[in-house]
Amino acid sequence: MRLLDQKKIPYRHYSYLGTGAISGVEVANVLNQDITHVFKTLVTTSKSKNNYVFMIPVAEELDLKKAAKAVGEKSVEMIKSKDLLNLTGYIHGGCSPIGMKKYFKTVIDNTALGHETIIFSGGKIGYQVELSLESLKKVISYELEDVIV
Repeated sequence: MRLLDQKKIPYRHYSYLGTGAISGVEVANVLNQDITHVFKTLVTTSKSKNNYVFMIPVAEELDLKKAAKAVGEKSVEMIKSKDLLNLTGYIHGGCSPIGMKKYFKTVIDNTALGHETIIFSGGKIGYQVELSLESLKKVISYELEDVIV
């Protein structure tokens, strides 16, 4: 959220602190949002030791074959939770595609095109941000692909 503020990019923010919501679906429900509108941020690794970020609707599952194809790899797998903080600067449950320690190729599932805005982690557990894909493009580079099961 600090990066969005620094770049003067308008966004909406939400807090679900104190609600007990843990999963992305629970967060969407607590925020009274359609689960297709709320996205989770997943970090993967490949045999070539490259890391990739995928954003998909919270109720969906990443299709690892489609994901690998989208980034030009033979295969990708989820990174281990214990490696997330060192790699991205974020902990599990608070991982945002914005503000990672370094840039990783990012792919957003193309279902995002069906929404004026998407909601995703604000970089800390308990916080979500909402912005348009156009606004998101001002802070990170990404591609849109079909990457869900």
